[in-house]
Amino acid sequence: MGMREQMAEFLQQNSFGVFLSISGLILLILFRKKLKHEWHFFRTERKAWFYDKWKNWGEPFVVALVLAIVIRTFLLGPYKIPTGSMKPTFQVGDRIFVDKISYRFRDPERGEIIVFKYPLEKKKDYVKRLIGLPGETLQIKEGKVFVNGEPLDVPPFSNFYYYNREDWDYGKYGVMIDVPKGHYFVLGDNSGKSSDSRNWGFVPQENIVGRTVCIWWPPRRVRLVN
Repeated sequence: MGMREQMAEFLQQNSFGVFLSISGLILLILFRKKLKHEWHFFRTERKAWFYDKWKNWGEPFVVALVLAIVIRTFLLGPYKIPTGSMKPTFQVGDRIFVDKISYRFRDPERGEIIVFKYPLEKKKDYVKRLIGLPGETLQIKEGKVFVNGEPLDVPPFSNFYYYNREDWDYGKYGVMIDVPKGHYFVLGDNSGKSSDSRNWGFVPQENIVGRTVCIWWPPRRVRLVN
């Protein structure tokens, strides 16, 4: 193998490192006067140099970080859909934003898609559609949900077929389901592939994190969630 071939193979195997080296050299040339000034400033007025960097870089970064934490914790949280239990509304891998503040001022409403702490393991977050409100009586039969004897036959509920599961306490055909006060009954839109209130029961109100407002990733899936 000749020198030229060896050089080409080296560049191919170390292309990323070469790119970083060349980029660093270009930046060094372009900003050499600025770097020289900063070095002189640091050596001659060290305290002033640190204060300048704090005011121009450190303080804005800390403020932005605090705001991001506050927004994520109390206002708007990002979540990722891990399963197909909410198809076709959500696909596996969809990333959603969840409004965490609305329910501080009002109660959850039927049909909203909520994120909540899984009652049997609160470290897990689940996402389902809210079907039954506190104090209501539900039945699931013939693919429909009946609330206080009346079928939910309007969208979005009429878009989905709700399956019975005779091996689940709240999934049996026609069984009367009394939703306790302070609790909610939730179902997955993909009823045949969803473990939801039919299986493990009701969601306490204090477990509710918030309501889904939009899909923000991937780009082709970006949309508001009604």
